[in-house]
Amino acid sequence: MLSVSLAGAKLQNPTVLASGVLGTTGASLIRVAKEGAGAVTTKSISLEARKGHPTPVITTFDAGMINAVGLSNPGIKDFLPELEAAVKGSPSPVIASIFASTIEEFGELAKEVSQAKPSLIELNISCPNVNDEFGRPFACDAVSSSEVVKAAKKGTAIPLFVKLSPNVANIGAIAQAVEKAGADGITAINTVGPGMQINIEAAMPVLTNKVGGVSGPAIKPVAVRCVYDIYKATKLPIIGTGGVTNARDAIEMVMAGATAVGIGSAVYYGGVEVFSEIPKGMREFMESEGYSKIEKMRGIAHEE
Repeated sequence: MLSVSLAGAKLQNPTVLASGVLGTTGASLIRVAKEGAGAVTTKSISLEARKGHPTPVITTFDAGMINAVGLSNPGIKDFLPELEAAVKGSPSPVIASIFASTIEEFGELAKEVSQAKPSLIELNISCPNVNDEFGRPFACDAVSSSEVVKAAKKGTAIPLFVKLSPNVANIGAIAQAVEKAGADGITAINTVGPGMQINIEAAMPVLTNKVGGVSGPAIKPVAVRCVYDIYKATKLPIIGTGGVTNARDAIEMVMAGATAVGIGSAVYYGGVEVFSEIPKGMREFMESEGYSKIEKMRGIAHEE
């Protein structure tokens, strides 16, 4: 009833651990998979180690959170053993998320990370392109986005999912560009913003970096709309990510066109149990509404 396929990777249910804090070690990825996640995604990895921003890096508000972690990670050389352990021990497919500051680095990283044989590779293209005159993120430009895909494809035969940013005028056009370049799927969306929260007693921004990406329930309507637009613009499978905290949210994503549903900040609110609770709630809804397979719901909001 809930099993899905992402570019050949078989998921027992459509929930996917989104890239983030629980994807830092092989053990944590295996743990989440054993809790019921259909697939698990690593924290985004770069060629070299990154310290990230100094604390505080996360702040919360009524409808979500703002983070400016700064893509801290140990670098691909040190992380590769963790990824290999996850691939070996996880009962669910493992997705390796990578990011880089140049197009060429994406190609190198795709080749390096492929040594661990993850089921999929996620290209996090929301980081700044240092070769761009204005330092714009790759995801903000159709040409840059497609060039990243082409470079990564030269480095690996593993299916590539591209993580798109909502901070663009036409996300459907970006999706079409990466599809034409050879992407096998899309993750949508990354965080919204940047946003800021001010400590009014201290009269200054809460985060050391001042601004950060907004996530959590507040961005769900934006994420659903982006998934809807991408589904309409391409034929690629979509991992709908952003603000999903319960089964009804996940079903919204599927009805907008998502094949699978990324879950990140929901773990902050409900713990890893969400990976068993959300599929259970989806199954109950489908039975009550007469949906025999999840495919019957996918994209149904597009029907007139």
